[in-house]
Amino acid sequence: MARKEEPKIQPNNDLEKKIIEAFEVFDHSGKQVVDVREIGTILRSLGCCPTEAEIQEVILATENKEATGNVPLTNFLPYMCKVMIEHRFYPASAEMLLAAFRYFDTEARGYLTKERFAKLMMEEGESFTQEEYDEMMQTALDPVTDTIMYEYYINQLMVEEAVETTEPPK
Repeated sequence: MARKEEPKIQPNNDLEKKIIEAFEVFDHSGKQVVDVREIGTILRSLGCCPTEAEIQEVILATENKEATGNVPLTNFLPYMCKVMIEHRFYPASAEMLLAAFRYFDTEARGYLTKERFAKLMMEEGESFTQEEYDEMMQTALDPVTDTIMYEYYINQLMVEEAVETTEPPK
């Protein structure tokens, strides 16, 4: 016996609409279900900056218990509404980033060397992939001094974020 199609979920507000639209980009079957491997990308498309552990937390909380490996919108939508209302997984503020850079700039020079920064990004905490690191260095690295002038870099990040949040929807 064929399984009955679930009725399409209708958003009740702008937040739900935003989450549903992001989800639907990766719902290749049109059955309101995505592969668990897409969850990180969906979260990032919503402006979240989750760690790998936080992505696993979302998957664990929303994955279909009967058919593992996929996440239905019926589970994802209420969970993500709560997450976004609580401002979880959001990027660090400029002040937090500055405090972190200053913590690692033990000589208070206003910059980190390329080598020191590479070690921090690739070996400490939740390490970056080489691709993520290379992409970040395109903006972070001062080509003249070959250092990361972190106050300038943070300003660049905040300008990029402001542009992304003010662009009209596509």
